[in-house]
Amino acid sequence: MNNKPVTLSKTIISRAMLPEDANPSGNVHGGVIMKEIDNAAGIAAIRHARTFCVTASIDRLDFHNPVHVGNLLVVKASVNMTGKTSMEVGARVEAEDIIAGTVRHIASAYLTFVAIDSNFKPASVPPLVLETEDEKRRHREAMRRKENRLSLKSKEKDCQNDKNLCLD
Repeated sequence: MNNKPVTLSKTIISRAMLPEDANPSGNVHGGVIMKEIDNAAGIAAIRHARTFCVTASIDRLDFHNPVHVGNLLVVKASVNMTGKTSMEVGARVEAEDIIAGTVRHIASAYLTFVAIDSNFKPASVPPLVLETEDEKRRHREAMRRKENRLSLKSKEKDCQNDKNLCLD
């Protein structure tokens, strides 16, 4: 399996926000934005693995600014780290007022995807080639997030096995 650089899987999705994407006050629903994050990140994952991928998790998602009807929603996604069958994809969401030309940061998220084969079993993922200092930094940060996720998962498993451990 050949190593692949981050640049081969980078994805940018842009979509004009319409009235059906928003509530009565003209603010775009968070779920609409979340769907676009999952779409862009999923495309980046599939481009890297060259097989279907499923979303395994999404880290915390905070909305920093609203998105309004008429804004152009832009989601940028790229693979930050790969494992044996999984990968972390980072997504950055921006809203552009296409008349004024102003761009605002809306949210950032990290998603974990698992590559699957034709039998819906986990499939191997090509190793990631880190070419720039920014990619190396993102990879280091992704490794820390993975350690945190695994630690939390271990605690959750302990809680399932012994309910008294999780009373606080």
